[in-house]
Amino acid sequence: MGFIHIIHVFINSFLFVLLWNKCEARESDLNYVTCGSLLKLLNTRHNVRLHSHDVKYGSGSGQQSVTGVESADDANSYWRIRGKPSDTCQRGAPIKCGQAIRITHMKTGRNLHSHHFSSPLSNNQEVSAFGENGEGDDLDAWAVQCDSDVWERDEAVRFKHVGTGVYLSVTGEQFGHPIRGQREVHAMSSANQHNWWRAMEGVFIQPSLDPLRHDEL
Repeated sequence: MGFIHIIHVFINSFLFVLLWNKCEARESDLNYVTCGSLLKLLNTRHNVRLHSHDVKYGSGSGQQSVTGVESADDANSYWRIRGKPSDTCQRGAPIKCGQAIRITHMKTGRNLHSHHFSSPLSNNQEVSAFGENGEGDDLDAWAVQCDSDVWERDEAVRFKHVGTGVYLSVTGEQFGHPIRGQREVHAMSSANQHNWWRAMEGVFIQPSLDPLRHDEL
């Protein structure tokens, strides 16, 4: 995995604890998801949280796998909400409906990603975690689809892949060894009941008073 990558994972974990201590008491004040927030995402149809780990797919792209887990307390299910490289968002700014974002796995620093590979179980489009230290490519961008002006925390939303037009989904297929029982996460071409997600546990960053602070934290 490399010494630099290990250091990056340690720093990410330290920042998460620091942000939690700083923001936990105030997180209930925010009813919406903000840039820089760390959170878990629940698929409301299948009741599993978006998850990743340093386990590669054995087929398709061979990139880091993304799955769904039933456990609510797994630290590998935390993701950071960030802007695109060409369109950074101010730390603490509400995420708008229709806005394109990156969703970065806290523990490994890789971005939620999709591309024209088939997923291993359902033969839908593969979803993986890609990049290093939070930097990947244009296929890391997802548009938040919701009905309000901003992404509200208690609202179910969809994530539409900007590059290929598909939706982040779960349909229930389960993996065997070495990630037995975890559900396949993939992308589907149609908007349906399998691609609703809701923000769950996390640290929701307060709006910053400094307009020059962006999402590089």
